[in-house]
Amino acid sequence: MDDTHATVYVVDDNAEVRDAIGTLCRSTGLDVCSFASTEEFLRDEKADEPCCAVLDVRFPGAAATGLECQDRLRESGISLPIVFISGCADVRMSVEAMKRGAVDFLPKPFRDQELLDAIRIGLQRDRVRREAEEGLKAIRSRIAGLTPRQREMLTMMADGLMVKQMAGRLELSEVTIKVHRSRIMNKLGVRTPLELVRLVDRLLAAEEFGPSGVQRSPSDVVAKPSIISPPLVQVD
Repeated sequence: MDDTHATVYVVDDNAEVRDAIGTLCRSTGLDVCSFASTEEFLRDEKADEPCCAVLDVRFPGAAATGLECQDRLRESGISLPIVFISGCADVRMSVEAMKRGAVDFLPKPFRDQELLDAIRIGLQRDRVRREAEEGLKAIRSRIAGLTPRQREMLTMMADGLMVKQMAGRLELSEVTIKVHRSRIMNKLGVRTPLELVRLVDRLLAAEEFGPSGVQRSPSDVVAKPSIISPPLVQVD
């Protein structure tokens, strides 16, 4: 398994299980961080590299269950692939975990290769997510370099307005609108208006759901000042 610079979090109240999984993962070159409870795991600062958690479902006492831990991670805006393991799981629990986005749900005892395969999928999922986030960060950085007027026009273009419509709304000539559009495209590194709209759509799609999973409308997302919508100003 070629997973250089990747971390697996092992969360299980059974020390023997933690040690066994840790030894298995380290034998493939993975870094491992082990925790005896979900509370310890939730308090830990997560590594800034591809990660995956191997998480037991049930814990003794008042500690959060594996599913509750999964919910708390999502509510905190932490996207972490999870492989659930359990010695007392039922079908309903496994279905619920998968519906919430788990990579896999493995009943104990499981084969080493089963676990390694699930971890491999989780790490790859996290790599893809991180690469996508880096791309979105670059898009946001380019948009931040636009002038207020250009961000205003970008919002209109994302809404599908044509040059003539933007000219009428902003009380500018169509030639002026085209000049601004060309400058926007240069700053954002796109060659056509269609590429520009696709770039914004990519950002809007990423912003459509908040950390809690509540869906936002495109208009709500576009209205966020941190993305593309500026205060209304008159062009110089």
